[in-house]
Amino acid sequence: MVSNGAAVDHHHKKNKAGGLASVLALATANPPNVVYQDNFPDYFFSVTNSEHMVELKEKLKRVCDKSMIKKRHFYLNEEKLKEHPNLCSFMDQPSLDTRHDIVIEEVPKLGAKAATKALEEWGRPRSEITHIIFCSTGGVDLPGADYRIIKLLGLSPSTKRVMLYSQGCFAGGTVLRIAKDLAENNENARILIVCSESTVISFRGPSEAIEHFDNLVGQAIFADGAASLVIGAKPIPGVENPFFEIVSNDQYIIPESDGFIGGHLREVGLTFYLHSQVPSTVGKNIEKTLVKAFSPLGISDWNSLFYITHPGGRAILDKIQEKLELKPEKMRATRHVLSEYGNMSSPSVFFIMDEMRKRSMADGLRTAGEGLDYGVLHGLGPGITVETVVLHALPLPPSSKEN
Repeated sequence: MVSNGAAVDHHHKKNKAGGLASVLALATANPPNVVYQDNFPDYFFSVTNSEHMVELKEKLKRVCDKSMIKKRHFYLNEEKLKEHPNLCSFMDQPSLDTRHDIVIEEVPKLGAKAATKALEEWGRPRSEITHIIFCSTGGVDLPGADYRIIKLLGLSPSTKRVMLYSQGCFAGGTVLRIAKDLAENNENARILIVCSESTVISFRGPSEAIEHFDNLVGQAIFADGAASLVIGAKPIPGVENPFFEIVSNDQYIIPESDGFIGGHLREVGLTFYLHSQVPSTVGKNIEKTLVKAFSPLGISDWNSLFYITHPGGRAILDKIQEKLELKPEKMRATRHVLSEYGNMSSPSVFFIMDEMRKRSMADGLRTAGEGLDYGVLHGLGPGITVETVVLHALPLPPSSKEN
């Protein structure tokens, strides 16, 4: 395998900025309301006035027990749901206006909370942010969340904006792909990424119809969260502290997976569907993405990499680990985030990246990637779409190893 950055230098550093796009800062945020998975079935059937659905409640308990999720964060709580009872029906009451009014306010606020912390870590003046990429599944408005967060953060009115709506769970990889292009083709560019997601757009009560069981599964795994990163090429020595370089990106639609993961925005909010074959389909195709991404680097030992894999659910992670014959510790950071936060859609991979960086620092490892040089970030979502990002982990500063 490649043990240094020579291949990266040769293949990827011929660009206007004079270097690879790097992650210069990273931070996360969640709403304060926490629901523990052990209590979720009782809570869910109580707040949706569905306690008469005894058999369905038992099914949800089994889903929660198998999910490997310990707790999740939500904007919605019992008080807010009492104020907006139309959010609690399955599809009986129009609720899009109610959901939309909440999301267009709360999604930028949660994103700003994460972005404020990321900018503080970066340590440079906010006036040096040249671009912003904002990603969210819900809350389409004119102007959008990208505009609102510029106001909330006090960024320059000339900050160039990219707004991504309704991409879903793979979008953590998408925003890195776009940021890489911007950073490497615009000299001195500094890009602020903000991914902010809320289940307000999709929360709803249960349905006893068997064809809607995937809705119940979704209610058991999805959660609210936000993440923000600062991306730039050619970091300022001694001033900026990069910890991952973005080597390459790819997007792949798994053949014959149409309709396996999807969603529709309707008067009742976002309705989603999850096919039972998603885990096996992802497992069968995941190695193809690694072969394409890492062949140019001469890497074929999948256990030599670190993994930042979207935590779509326990079954998906199990199938990936089985197919790639990965050692259990390779999914440690991903499984930890799934346990502590659930599936937050696009920000999830950045929670994992942050967990990996912090754990590497705490363990005194050589690089932010669990002491390894190269790794992969996988975004998995509707399509089924797979975003593959090759990351080069940079050495941690000596002070980080000592702490």
